[in-house]
Amino acid sequence: MINSRPHITILVANLPAERDRRVIRECLSLEAYGFDVTVIAPRGDKSLRTLPGSRSTRLRPYPTFVYGHGVLSYGVEFAWSFLWIAVRLLAEVLGGRAHAVQVCNPPDVYWPLALLLRALGRPWVFDHHDLCPEVYASRVGTPNKWAFRVLRAFEWLTLHTATEVVATNESFRDNAVRRGVSPARVTVVRNGPTRGEVAEPGETTDPADGRQADQKVVYLGVFGPQDNVEGAVLAAEQLIRRRGRTGWRMVLAGDGESMPALARLATDRGLTDVVEFTGWLDGVAVDELLRTATVAIQPDLPTRMNELSTMAKTVEYLGRGVPVVAVDLLETRRSVGEAGAYVPTGAPEEFAEAIDELLDDPARRAQMRAVGLARFRETLAWEHQADAYVAVWRRLLAKRLTDGVATPASPAGAVAGPATRAGDAAPAEHHPSAATEDRVTTR
Repeated sequence: MINSRPHITILVANLPAERDRRVIRECLSLEAYGFDVTVIAPRGDKSLRTLPGSRSTRLRPYPTFVYGHGVLSYGVEFAWSFLWIAVRLLAEVLGGRAHAVQVCNPPDVYWPLALLLRALGRPWVFDHHDLCPEVYASRVGTPNKWAFRVLRAFEWLTLHTATEVVATNESFRDNAVRRGVSPARVTVVRNGPTRGEVAEPGETTDPADGRQADQKVVYLGVFGPQDNVEGAVLAAEQLIRRRGRTGWRMVLAGDGESMPALARLATDRGLTDVVEFTGWLDGVAVDELLRTATVAIQPDLPTRMNELSTMAKTVEYLGRGVPVVAVDLLETRRSVGEAGAYVPTGAPEEFAEAIDELLDDPARRAQMRAVGLARFRETLAWEHQADAYVAVWRRLLAKRLTDGVATPASPAGAVAGPATRAGDAAPAEHHPSAATEDRVTTR
């Protein structure tokens, strides 16, 4: 029997569904408003059949054997993913599901499937996680001009074959518009945890004494070449010269292709007593770590990609009131504002100096904490984004909606907040006067 409820299929190529926190929040929001959801993504936990924490979001994983590290291996990885996603998606269509599809990049190679689905009269939404040409440039330093042009062409095709585009910030929205997409077809949906994922502010345990032993400098996110996590490790080396080896430690939470090199770097530099690697953490563990963090580091360097990207890890920091040390980047300032301490170039010495000053200044940390918590509660929490996200689907699937899909199905999904449409006036945090994330830029 064909299901009459509106059914959305979400395609993810670079992370298992249970690790993509943005996709998890999107799925839970859609469920709360009465949509059925299936996620096609690389296989992670083999025991999972439904998305953890969801009511009924189906997982249709596919096996992965190759992970890209160069042009050839990336080509093989993406071709393999394209094949499996196409097969899984066809099965969803033939099974009477996939009334609409959302594709999450990277990579920008699924536009042929968009053409097919749109020919069948089914909406196709592009959830723009990464500026893929800029990611490539940031990884290789001097990009091959032909490879860069191909990536730009694929980005254009991905944007223009989509029924609508979901952008993670105003810079991504502007990029889509510059590339010829109508502003009316672009919706801004920022990244950030829900309020329910974050402990109450009173539970935060930032030490009152600037030199207590449990001071933690935390990095949370993906360990990829473009993430410059080695900059955090080298900043720890510089901090030893300033503070010695006691009274603080650096905790690097996450995983990725740079993990082996980072572990070797910490060992070779004699930093294993002050630099701790936790591996990938689930939502509860992330909250526990950040509630005990003193300072957080965003080590991303001043590339074009990072200027235009909102790092998911940074909103996680703000949600717990952790002061952020980061390079002075456009979208970082738009999100963080006065909750951040900014350095000009991202050299390890700059990070170490800024962190050192904050560790010795509890009053400044307290002020930054209050600003960060306010920005999260009033602007950045997922509840403020979910209405805009769900509104896209309610509009595209209006003919399939029943009266039962008019309001959230449960309090957990009741995500009230202002819908940010591309054609509307930008909210306050996007205004220039405000001093303006895994393997994803929303990292």
